[in-house]
Order: sequence, then structure tokens, then C-alpha cells
Amino acid sequence: MTALAAPSASAAATQDPLAGQQWGLDQIHAEQAWQTSTGAGQVIAVVDTGVDLDHPDLRSQLVPGATFTCGGGPAPCGNGDWRGPDGVGQETDVHGTHVSGIAAAAANNGVGGAGVAPDAKIMPVKVLEDGKGDFAEIGAGIRYAADHGANVINLSLGAQPGSQLLTLLGLQAQAKDAVDYAREKGVVVIASAGNETAPLCDTPAWERGAMCVAATDRAEKKASYSNFGLKLDFKAVAAPGGAGDGTCEGDIVSTVPRGTGTKCGDPDYDALAGTSMAAPMVTGVAALLTAQGRTADQVEQALIDTAHSPGSDKTGQFSLLTGHGVIDAAAAVAQPISQP
Repeated sequence: MTALAAPSASAAATQDPLAGQQWGLDQIHAEQAWQTSTGAGQVIAVVDTGVDLDHPDLRSQLVPGATFTCGGGPAPCGNGDWRGPDGVGQETDVHGTHVSGIAAAAANNGVGGAGVAPDAKIMPVKVLEDGKGDFAEIGAGIRYAADHGANVINLSLGAQPGSQLLTLLGLQAQAKDAVDYAREKGVVVIASAGNETAPLCDTPAWERGAMCVAATDRAEKKASYSNFGLKLDFKAVAAPGGAGDGTCEGDIVSTVPRGTGTKCGDPDYDALAGTSMAAPMVTGVAALLTAQGRTADQVEQALIDTAHSPGSDKTGQFSLLTGHGVIDAAAAVAQPISQP
């Protein structure tokens, strides 16, 4: 057995102002897990649209990052800031800041809410500009994260349904090979299933080295927009992603670049929905598990073994809709560490 790291002061139930709106933490039993692990010493790479580096709920959580949206020039060309090399923040690029807060916003600091792994660090890696990018930039960002100390990589992004065929036929391999590279280095890779109500996980969630995450709503049902949790290796789970109804009560409240929030009573926070929001829930739990000294294989196994069917406490079930089911952070960190 591997000794479990002692949690820090963040392990207490959060008293942050937006705690009452963070139903996703309740659904996955995150606060109960903090009695065992808070993710201390772990680095989560958010490979996405970049992060607001001065956000009050994130700035204490950051390690150096990089920007790969360089317009064809040498890369990296920046530090992972959401504004990118041109200094302009695009409306869709609030995404990476929102994802980062779900995974690892600071807890009990008097502002906003808490992340699933409140003592983990965030590595901002910008591979999307105006919400778009290409496989080469995504692959470069994944490799950068794997080479610079990430324990877990979050990929809240994906290609359109049908792109799985490109990777299966070897016609597009840059992101796939990068995911394999990260996994070979012992990094856990978590990716969103996609929001097209399609029957398969989008790529890169489809790839062998990644765990696919479908989304649930507040009632713990598969969200109407979510792709199914289905892929060839069956490495798929579900987590809260919101209903997609545009409300702070039904969607996922998290950090956004300062001043861009339009709901929820604070301009530095907003409610969004999608499998993009579900993936960092799982990523945060993965960081709680890597902080216990678990390998990537052991992390995936703990997530799968302790996930339960939506609306019940049954584990060990597999559904086409939600994979192995809804993750349970408290049960996962309590799972004995299996030996190779």
C-alpha cells in the first residue's frame, strides 16, 4: 500500500460565497473527499483557450504555461493567457478560465467558489483562439504539458463527430499521438465526450489514452446535449456538466475572465454547460488520486470502479449513455491502491 498524503486546511467544507451554487461538488461528493486528499502537489494542465492569469480565484493556483496559437509563427509564443498573442480576449475564449476554476479554483479564500482539487496547481496551455484550433496546435500543447510536469491533462475540446474515423485510419494522428505520448509518460488524460448528442465520444476523448467524460444534469440524468459515453476501450464515465438551460441553478458556476460574467451576481463568475464542464470535474478527482501516489492506470481504475449508475448507488454497471456512471470523489480516494 502507498501512504496517503495528509490534506491541508482546504479539506474543511468550503465557506466560499458561491458555495451554495456549486451543486456539482455535491453530486460527486468532493468535499467528503477533501478529508483524504485535496490534490496538493499536483499539476493540472488545462489545454484549452487559455486562462485569466490574474483572476483572484486562480492566480495563487498557477504554474507557468504556454501559448500555441501563434498564427504560423514559432511556438510557444506566450504564457497561456486567455487573450493570446494579439492581446485581445475573444468572447468564446472565456472557456479555459471556466474549466480551470471547476478543476482547481482556490477554496476558503473569501471569493467565488472552490475547485474539485483546491490545492492542485493549474498549468494554462492555450491551443484554441476564438474557440477554434487545429490538431497540430492541440498536439503541441499536450506534449508541452506532458514534458513540463503535468500530472493530469484536461481536454475540454473535440473534433466533430466522424473525426474518429480519421484517427482510426491514420489520416490524422497529431492529437492522438500526443495523447499516447502523455499517457506513456504516466500522465492521466481526461477529455470531454462532446455536445452533439452523438452515440460516440468525440476525438480526442475517443482515443485509447484518454478517459471520455459525458455530462449529467442536476437531477443526475444524462444531459440532453451530451454525447454518449461510448468508445472502443470503454474508458468512459460521467460527471456534472449542467442542464444547458442558461441558469446559475441548472448549469455549472465557475470562474471567467474578470468582468465578463453576465449571470450569478458576480462579474468574475458565470454559469456554463457542456461536457467541457464535466471533464474538469473528473480531472479534479484524478488530481486527488494522483496526490495519493497512484499511477495513471490506478487512477483510471479507481474512477471506473467507484462510479455509480445515475440515480442509484450501483457500481460495476456500464451504460451506453454514461459509461461506467457518475464519478464519486469520496469513494475513489477511499479505494485501496491496487498493486501492479
